[in-house]
Amino acid sequence: MKLYTYFRSSASYRVRIALALKGLVHESVFVNLPKAEHQSGEYRAVNPQALVPSLEDGGHVLIQSLAIMEYLDEAYPAPPIMPPAPLDRAYVRAVSQIVACEIHPLNNLRTLKHIRAAYKLDDEGVNAWYRHWIAAGLTSLESYLIAAGRTGLYAFGDMVTVADCCIVPQIFNAKRFDCELAPYPRVMRVFEQCMKLAAFESTQPSRQPDAV
Repeated sequence: MKLYTYFRSSASYRVRIALALKGLVHESVFVNLPKAEHQSGEYRAVNPQALVPSLEDGGHVLIQSLAIMEYLDEAYPAPPIMPPAPLDRAYVRAVSQIVACEIHPLNNLRTLKHIRAAYKLDDEGVNAWYRHWIAAGLTSLESYLIAAGRTGLYAFGDMVTVADCCIVPQIFNAKRFDCELAPYPRVMRVFEQCMKLAAFESTQPSRQPDAV
């Protein structure tokens, strides 16, 4: 098993957590995004979308972090990171997609690079964009977690799921941009509980060999 990853990529961090939770041994291949290594012909031969992460398993390459994590849960079911009941799975997917589909695309590296160039923004302008969308997204996530009433130690009761794999990397990114996180106590409680687990702590960006 081989994971193509970048230490600051929150999508890669999601999959690193999932692999660690399941105890799956893998080789890491580091793809430097600021140096545009993901745009190389060599990497495009692995992943035509030219994004990380990619996971190679048994000669097959999987892309997109949510798809990869669900594949891992189906191919390597113990311990599970998705609940068995359809309604519970739908809840976990909803939480995951609030992060992966609503928050993350507005704040990833290629989006920030584009708005900087297209709108002639300086660091302050880019950071203002980032913090605006983090606040909007986390407000939505906090509201959903409260309304659903299904959090416990983690986003789904006391079971660690794909939802937690998505929340934690997004909070790491928010912290890196000095976003205000006090308005989201439910989200932050989940984050703090997750960071007590080795699977989340050992796979965080600063612990990666390419974090230089």
